[in-house]
Amino acid sequence: MAGVEQRKVDTDETGMRLDRWFKTHFPGLGFGKLQKLLRSGQIRIDGGRAKHDTRLQPGQMIRIPPLGTDEKGGVEAGQKRPASAGADSDLLSGMLIYEDPKVYVFNKPAGLAVQGGSGISRHIDKMLEAWRSRKGEKPRLVHRLDRDTSGVLVVARTRGAAQRLTAAFRERDTQKTYWTLVKGVPRKREGRISTWLVKEQTPDGDRIRVCHHGEPDADHAISHYSIIEQAGQQLSWLQMEPYTGRTHQLRVHAAHIGCPIIGDPKYFEADHNWEFPGGMQKRLHLHARHISIPHPDGGKRINVTAQLPPHMVQSWNLLGFDKDYEG
Repeated sequence: MAGVEQRKVDTDETGMRLDRWFKTHFPGLGFGKLQKLLRSGQIRIDGGRAKHDTRLQPGQMIRIPPLGTDEKGGVEAGQKRPASAGADSDLLSGMLIYEDPKVYVFNKPAGLAVQGGSGISRHIDKMLEAWRSRKGEKPRLVHRLDRDTSGVLVVARTRGAAQRLTAAFRERDTQKTYWTLVKGVPRKREGRISTWLVKEQTPDGDRIRVCHHGEPDADHAISHYSIIEQAGQQLSWLQMEPYTGRTHQLRVHAAHIGCPIIGDPKYFEADHNWEFPGGMQKRLHLHARHISIPHPDGGKRINVTAQLPPHMVQSWNLLGFDKDYEG
């Protein structure tokens, strides 16, 4: 930087500590040097002295002296991403189905994990490093999908957007619609599934089971479903909407009503007379089809629909289902 700069605090930075603000905008500035600049009064807020733990408010002006360090480069809304961003950036670009200055929405492929874990080296959270902004902000996850579930995944581009989107999920101000292919046909054309669920450890990893109210660590879970189409009495295409957001909720609820999801390695159980349909891949047939969520800036909602993954398109074609059905 050639001289003193005045920088305005953005609304998305409300409540951020001053040291975190500098870490975000100037990651090369060490804490010791920041403290020295604050003690000497070279860094000021609205003309007054400040401390490293001062909480910022939108519209405040931060005086920034020459620091001898550059801001971290990145990508702003509307700018082209550099080709050097690599394979992760290319894959994210291929998944992107909605973008504005505050939000990304991806159509996550089946088999790609959202976050890291045992034996997982590549996941979306890590890939998002390739899309840090010029302020150094990495896009933030605000909800999750199972590794084998495909479809709509919302990601916040800023700290403030992440707070508001996370609150929308927590307060259930979102509508999530899933498509799934299940064994058999539910007794009712549409219905509400209400159970208590609890996580238990098994030799094959964590598993969720339906339990009784009052069991330790049990969570209430509610899902709604309706039949869109069926293939005789063998298979059904269901639209499912989770009211709550418990781990594996839809998978467990489908099995609970006697219609486990095709290709589910954890919860699909069938008698010896049942044969897996020929021509279908033994992969989880569960897809986050649509989401409606308040925009973090307010005033409108984001409505995004994700196309089916290839293995489900193959099954839909085999059964003669209309993959472009809009309900």
